[in-house]
Amino acid sequence: MNTGKESLADVHGSVNTENKTGWRKILAFLGPAYLVSVGYMDPGNWATDIAGGSAFGYKLIWVLLASNLIALLLQSLSARLGIVRGLDLAQASKNAYPRVVNLFLYILAQLAIIACDLAEIIGMAIGLNLLFDLPLIWGVLLTITDTVLMLFLMNKGMRKLEVFIISLISVVGLSFLVEMFIVQPDVVEVAKGFIPTNLSGSSLYIAIGIIGATVMPHNLYLHSSLVQTRQIVRTDEGIKTAIRFNFFDTVIALNLAFLVNAAILILAASAFYRNGYFEVAEIQDAYKLLENIFGKTAPVLFAIALIAAGQSSTITGTLAGQIIMEGHVNLRMEPWLRRLLTRALAIVPAVFTILYFGEDGLGNLLILSQVVLSLQLGFAIIPLIHFTSDRQKMGSFSIGKWTKLGAWASALIIVGLNAKLVYEEISGWINESSGASLVWIYALVIPIAFGIGALLLYVFFRPLLFKHRDDPIFIPHGIASVIKDLDAIQYNHIGITIDFSKNDTNTIRHGIMQGGKKALYTLIHVVETAGAQYYGGEVMDHETQSDFDNIEQYVVAMQKLGYNAQAKVGFGTPAKSITKIVEGEKIEFVVMGSHGHKAIKDLIFGTTVNKVRHMVDVPVLVVKS
Repeated sequence: MNTGKESLADVHGSVNTENKTGWRKILAFLGPAYLVSVGYMDPGNWATDIAGGSAFGYKLIWVLLASNLIALLLQSLSARLGIVRGLDLAQASKNAYPRVVNLFLYILAQLAIIACDLAEIIGMAIGLNLLFDLPLIWGVLLTITDTVLMLFLMNKGMRKLEVFIISLISVVGLSFLVEMFIVQPDVVEVAKGFIPTNLSGSSLYIAIGIIGATVMPHNLYLHSSLVQTRQIVRTDEGIKTAIRFNFFDTVIALNLAFLVNAAILILAASAFYRNGYFEVAEIQDAYKLLENIFGKTAPVLFAIALIAAGQSSTITGTLAGQIIMEGHVNLRMEPWLRRLLTRALAIVPAVFTILYFGEDGLGNLLILSQVVLSLQLGFAIIPLIHFTSDRQKMGSFSIGKWTKLGAWASALIIVGLNAKLVYEEISGWINESSGASLVWIYALVIPIAFGIGALLLYVFFRPLLFKHRDDPIFIPHGIASVIKDLDAIQYNHIGITIDFSKNDTNTIRHGIMQGGKKALYTLIHVVETAGAQYYGGEVMDHETQSDFDNIEQYVVAMQKLGYNAQAKVGFGTPAKSITKIVEGEKIEFVVMGSHGHKAIKDLIFGTTVNKVRHMVDVPVLVVKS
């Protein structure tokens, strides 16, 4: 039974992994890490990879490899948390920290997702501009339409969403595979790039950017939730199997992401560094230089891959937004509305930058989005390590001392380097500002930075010094409660929603199955005309009069069959009107027919059944039409 408390409740446990062996078993688990991996290939990564390859050739490939290994470790911990405790990272944080701290954690995580979304918007807009010569301002505004695509894919189920994302990743990978044949990199020099070298000055700065852009905070929230879409047997062996196969999934997906990032850096090194272009940091400049050096094929593939990367990252960002909202503050919102709000909040700074600073300002805005992401990273990594190290909560599945040591070392490196990046950015703003701008930096920016730093210290020390009372959760070896009484429940007052379609008979039939001839049945219909929206029960247009007559016919028909029936008509918004009638009439059980709308129709007609289910305090039976 779905209580609505599971992470991504609509798709929780929706992919069956049982009764499968061999490759079928592996394929059943493959998927979550691919959705996560797109965050490692977003336009923010492109910017740092291009800058590193053009400035230092192949010398920073080892930095990419190191950051990928760190990401692999942290993502595997995220998957372990979701599998063992049945909680995503946001839900676990809600149980471990006070409410006010969770509110701040939510705000920071939401800002990170908006910043990430900003990078996707810029990448998509640049890709459309390069491919179709569409002005950047129009490309930015056009990205808001992906809300409809997101809603469509979510309605199709988790497996189809994963297939779509993997298809986009394949487009990115194939594009760069062809690019490699075009630019013909120096294989020997590429191999030397895996040997660590000293980092100083600008090479250190770009290396920090590469690491900061690689491990995305929202990916840790996302992975801990996506692994729960797989049905597993809650035994020691079942959990071990799930951890093992999800680790395979993570290794494959993140190594593919590493190959794509390495390909971008190698492309920049082969095309620009080797030809004397040492300061290519803008994606648009990279496109133009590719065309000048290699003709039209290479830049077209580059633009297609950029669009695919931006679109796939957008979808996973939406899922992460749902997870942190429901996990940290227990707030549930329609996916399309949350997507629309997040995208709108990200579009505003992009449009503002284009209008006031010109199209060249988007590159700086892209860098700023990575700085915002770096601020959030520690708030995801530190709790994750605490939670997976807790032997009381994780049991025998808590991480060992060497894994723990590696995780804390990774956290120290990432948080330290990102803190350095933030420090250097703020220092740069101070050096470049004067007058009122300088006052704002000292009065607002620096205090906020210190406040965030203090919160980070609290997040680190709280689990060590205090034990916050956890809500009851599932842990391995739990014992099912004893069932003592299974007497049938007799409902005396049942509400049945009517829409005067061919499905009404089926809905009424299911309703009378719950109460027989002893119960009172209230047939509910809502008039949704424009007049009903504004004037409520005072309206009596033709449609309203017809609805009254029709529902009365149903009542008479049921009474002739020996059932005690009455009619109630609401006006205006269906979900609110149905809820008002249920509460006013003290109805004990509600039967509703599902209209069967999907994707765009859900956006237009709404999802009344789902809304009513959350608004009433009585059981709701949904009869599929």
